Amino acid sequence: MMASRPTYPIDIAGVHRELSLFEIKPGLRIAILNILGDTELVQAAAKELAKKISDMDFDVFVTAETKSIPLAHAISVEMGKPYVVLRKSYKPYMGDAFNAETLSITTGEPQTLFLDEKDRALVQNQKVMIVDDVISTGSTLQGMRLLMEKAGAILVGEAAIFTEGERAKWRDIICLGHLPVFVD
Repeated sequence: MMASRPTYPIDIAGVHRELSLFEIKPGLRIAILNILGDTELVQAAAKELAKKISDMDFDVFVTAETKSIPLAHAISVEMGKPYVVLRKSYKPYMGDAFNAETLSITTGEPQTLFLDEKDRALVQNQKVMIVDDVISTGSTLQGMRLLMEKAGAILVGEAAIFTEGERAKWRDIICLGHLPVFVD
């Protein structure tokens, strides 16, 4: 039997969810948005984000593995633009991949992001839009930015379903809402 957890309500384009609160370190809880398998929420968020970025000039979306992949795919379909996934582990078929280290708030561990050799050609000298599910500490975002800089991409914008934490820090992020952090 699952433990009953406190929740935080969200609404995206008429789709309601109750996000479970999880303690990520003593005295600090966050509302966990896990869009994997939630087609209804992903589609609603993709349509709304596509509307918000429709007047921006860019060529390709870039996202990080794993939870934001369905979002990037849905926006890609919605807008007819390709997307690139930055991977969290290196595989030999990725060839001469670029990498950048990040620290995820949800895992608390350092992670490395990799830009596959084949995907480098898709972003080099191209205008890119970074897409993520939630931008919280900005560590993953910074890793994505570094990889785009290494690859010679032109970063034109950053979008997410939600920002989290210090709202003023994310005023340049195109988003559908903001999640608070819960301090005990």
